[in-house]
Amino acid sequence: MKLKKQVTVCGAAIFCVAVFSLYLMLDRVQHDPARHQSGGNFPRSQISVLQNRIEQLEQLLEENHEIISHIKDSVLELTAHAEGQPALPPHTPNVSWVLPPESRPSFLSVSPQDCQFALGGKGQSPDLQMLAIYSLLPFDNQDGGVWKQGFDITYEPNEWDTEPLQVFVVPHSHNDPGWIKTFDKYYYDQTQHILNSMVLKMQEDPRRRFIWSEISFFSKWWDNISAQKRAAVRRLVGNGQLEMVTGGWVMPDEANSHYFAMIDQLIEGHQWLEKNIGVTPRSGWAVDPFGHSSTMPYLLKRSNLTGMLIQRVHYAIKKHFAATQNLEFMWRQTWDPDASTDIFCHMMPFYSYDVPHTCGPDPKICCQFDFKRLPGGRINCPWKVPPRAITDSNVAERAQLLLDQYRKKSKLYRSKVLLVPLGDDFRYDKPQEWDAQFLNYQRLFDFLNSQPNLHVQVQFGTLSDYFDALYKRLGIVPGMKPPGFPVLSGDFFSYADREDHYWTGYYTSRPFYKSLDRVLEAHLRGAEILFSLALAHARRAGADGKYPLSDYALLSNARRNLGLFQHHDAITGTAKEAVAVDYGVRLLHSLTNLKRVIINAAHYLVLGNKETYHHDPAAPFLGMDDTRPGQDSLPEKTVVKLDTSPRFLVVFNPLEQERLSVVPVLVDSPHVQVLSEEGQPLPVQLSAHWGSATDMVPDVYQVSVLARLPALGLRVLQLHRSLDGRPVASTRLYLHGRDVSVRRQEPVPLHVFPATTDDFCLENQHLRACFSGSSGLLQSVRRAGEEREQRVSSEFLVYGTRTSKDKSGAYLFLPDGEAKPYAPKEPPVVRVTEGPLFSEVASYYQHVQTVMRLYNVPGVEGLSLDVSCVVDIRDHVNKELALRFTTDIESDDAFFTDLNGFQIQPRRYQRKLPLQANFYPMPAMAYIQDTQSRLTLHTAQALGVSSLGSGQLEVILDRRLMQDDNRGLGQGLKDNKRTCNRFRLLLERRTTASKVQDGHPISFPSLLSHITSMHLNAEALVMPVAQEKPVPPALRSFAPLSNTLPCDFHILNLRTLQAEQDDSLPSAEAALILHRKGFDCSLEAKNLGFNCTTSQGKLALGSLFRGLELGSLQPTSLTLMYPLSMASNSTNIHLDPMEISTFRIRLG
Repeated sequence: MKLKKQVTVCGAAIFCVAVFSLYLMLDRVQHDPARHQSGGNFPRSQISVLQNRIEQLEQLLEENHEIISHIKDSVLELTAHAEGQPALPPHTPNVSWVLPPESRPSFLSVSPQDCQFALGGKGQSPDLQMLAIYSLLPFDNQDGGVWKQGFDITYEPNEWDTEPLQVFVVPHSHNDPGWIKTFDKYYYDQTQHILNSMVLKMQEDPRRRFIWSEISFFSKWWDNISAQKRAAVRRLVGNGQLEMVTGGWVMPDEANSHYFAMIDQLIEGHQWLEKNIGVTPRSGWAVDPFGHSSTMPYLLKRSNLTGMLIQRVHYAIKKHFAATQNLEFMWRQTWDPDASTDIFCHMMPFYSYDVPHTCGPDPKICCQFDFKRLPGGRINCPWKVPPRAITDSNVAERAQLLLDQYRKKSKLYRSKVLLVPLGDDFRYDKPQEWDAQFLNYQRLFDFLNSQPNLHVQVQFGTLSDYFDALYKRLGIVPGMKPPGFPVLSGDFFSYADREDHYWTGYYTSRPFYKSLDRVLEAHLRGAEILFSLALAHARRAGADGKYPLSDYALLSNARRNLGLFQHHDAITGTAKEAVAVDYGVRLLHSLTNLKRVIINAAHYLVLGNKETYHHDPAAPFLGMDDTRPGQDSLPEKTVVKLDTSPRFLVVFNPLEQERLSVVPVLVDSPHVQVLSEEGQPLPVQLSAHWGSATDMVPDVYQVSVLARLPALGLRVLQLHRSLDGRPVASTRLYLHGRDVSVRRQEPVPLHVFPATTDDFCLENQHLRACFSGSSGLLQSVRRAGEEREQRVSSEFLVYGTRTSKDKSGAYLFLPDGEAKPYAPKEPPVVRVTEGPLFSEVASYYQHVQTVMRLYNVPGVEGLSLDVSCVVDIRDHVNKELALRFTTDIESDDAFFTDLNGFQIQPRRYQRKLPLQANFYPMPAMAYIQDTQSRLTLHTAQALGVSSLGSGQLEVILDRRLMQDDNRGLGQGLKDNKRTCNRFRLLLERRTTASKVQDGHPISFPSLLSHITSMHLNAEALVMPVAQEKPVPPALRSFAPLSNTLPCDFHILNLRTLQAEQDDSLPSAEAALILHRKGFDCSLEAKNLGFNCTTSQGKLALGSLFRGLELGSLQPTSLTLMYPLSMASNSTNIHLDPMEISTFRIRLG
């Protein structure tokens, strides 16, 4: 009763606070002058002002109602608990189990101000909205003459009389860190020679310039050169002859890469440059990624770059922008209300970044000015007119020909400053090539500059030389918006370089490695955070002498291997088979090392008495959760052997929110009990461990434990042998007439049926999912409390490729029409398992095994359907396997995909474009919606996605292609592996949606959707304490955070920085990178089961880490190159929605 009273009082108090805050808000609404500005300069009548206030009042009342209903739920929940709990989950008639309600209320409180952001509409709308431009363009691919994909360009000879043309020729060499050769082979065969000749040849003439972008190669070369050569490089950078552009570890793919890894490789490169050369990049250079994401300009802007360049954009968009002089623009984020994300962007106008396609519109002429192709060399001009060396007798005629191209190209831009790149893949690797290009061009420049009547000034330049001259011409400082230049928002997917050749195949190519990439990323983030915390605690205790600081070198190496894999021929799946193996070996090597780093940190942090800490590399204190026999194998879970004495487990939760999760552990006995560290029994479910559709693995059982895991923390659990009965999952196996033997295990109940056609359903307290009896595939979903079943049916489909000469390959998707249903030789074996913690349906087909699982737990895990597909199409020929969901959601032609796991980009299915043009990258999620519902497909690996019809969402799972697609690779995709693709399917109800709102080119996931994505991508790691015999020392769970983080804050990383002297050792400082997520409040938020609130972006960092002091706090640019404001004494910070911020901190 006493608790009841407290609850009532507490509830009443919160109610009063809510009502009072409502009153204050209304008061503010009336007095806020800013609110009156929104209508522009028109006088507004009293009635419309009144109407406005009534609308605001309605909205505030609605939000208040939500908060009150949460309080009511929580109060009811609390009261239920005060009156005692059932001992075991009660059994309901449909063989599902009901768990006792949570022992503490879940409470989600979102302040109304935090809901305003997703509604958007604050800033001015951009001049160029990519979604609208797609709808506008005809995509007719007309023949444009010498510039095939463009048009004829004309000019008047006197156009430059008043303002001369200023041309910057920018020599560059595009070095792929792995493509046809491995990274090391390229380095030894070509890259080292390019950089060695560069040092030599640039010193011969101070007018020469060169740019370089891939720090992965540059750092390897740096490690192998003399101090004298290093000094020469610093001089060249210092005097502006050599510029480091972008400065990332690689030039990353922008479709499949996740924003954690994009930022990490940028930091790795920038930190290397600062430490070794003392330089900070100013301009971005991305000539080869296959389409461009709007995440990149955001990251570059946050890193303090002021300009950027892109190249691979759909030829129809290039033509349109060229015709309207919009090739240079300020690129702005869709959500940006105040132009703070703007960055100046230059789009190259022609087909390629090679010399024939960069001097002007006519490749036949430009090729004559690529002096590596002089007669007698290894390469020539396909247009059959070779270059001629420049002499006194031909310089006038050659210069005039080149100037004509420069002038024509210049007509496509708004200013009289022109950028002309001069380079190609792995160029300038021999001194002879340096001489051929630089000497011949210098003769041309000297001639042109000596003729005042030509009104042109030409010189070698770096990328920033060009941008600086442009800003100077326009009379603005770098970074400002040039007058008269357009603002653009949106992205540049999907890319086609000619005809209907859409580069949408690489969104899925080699999905095995796309998945391994994300596994490594999750481990890197977990290892970084745990290492930083363990090191800070060890330093605080004066025990850092005993801590294995050598783990820092493993972290550093993993950053570089993950960074290398973000390269646009690595994660894309577009490198040669041997190169893919090389990447795989690197990824696996780092994954194993990161597991060691996590184990060592966890060991230190869970010890009750830190004095007893002893690091023994030969005998780690904790075992690994799983192992991979080779770079192309799926993980095999560790089996924990039970004994008379208890076995201990340490479970790591890499999320910054506490989570209630079902943690699976494999054990060698069915007689098992799981206790908390205090000795309380935890809810468990025992099930078989299946080796195949019909074989239980002998003497191995899966015990699934329901455990509450602290945020970023470690939970200690005990496993005991116990003969008490465990709740065992019961399994029904439907063989559908297949003649297969079944191997069973004693304590696990199994009922075998030769066939069934009856549909069946599984349900928990949130959802009821119904499946087809014959296929085992999903048919419909019903949310608790709703009358109507929502159709959500799943099916497998197969795409073929064309019969014509152009066929699908690693890059291109060229299907032979619409997909056909997947028709396996035999019907599937369907296995239905039901138990207290989860129920699942497994369907075993010839090429794909799919498991759909429903968790019977309160909160996030139980609100979505867990889907995994193990795909093996190694016997297919020129086929692609797709998974399609069909629903009754009236989504029309609209769907939404994420960019880099960072933001959502609305998409339209364009009927005027071929099927393959409507596929987009899906690194983290895609959704469809109408005014009632939203269905989100969350993914744990990047894959290609589309919505080809209203209510549909489909994803390509794997592709096996027997031929090259003529983009330089010279191979098909025949090295398919058995691959596991993991998803979560989330159906949400929309409460306040409107057609107008849905028309905006901006959308956000809900908070539940964000957290579901994090659960899928950051699985809990289960590490058994290795020593079985001697009793292990006392272990304590570790909870690093002293209070709950606001639910829209994400700790992207806590990255220990390297020591000044020795880069293999850690310093006392770390980079804390935070992201405040944008979210949509219009999706119903009931029973979410997470305890958190939003705080208008405020966070007190000073008291965030329990047991550690924040020694210093310095806000910096994204990659730590620039301190932002002076470190003040306050440790309270503020982030705007969608903002990513980096802080240099000292913990101890």
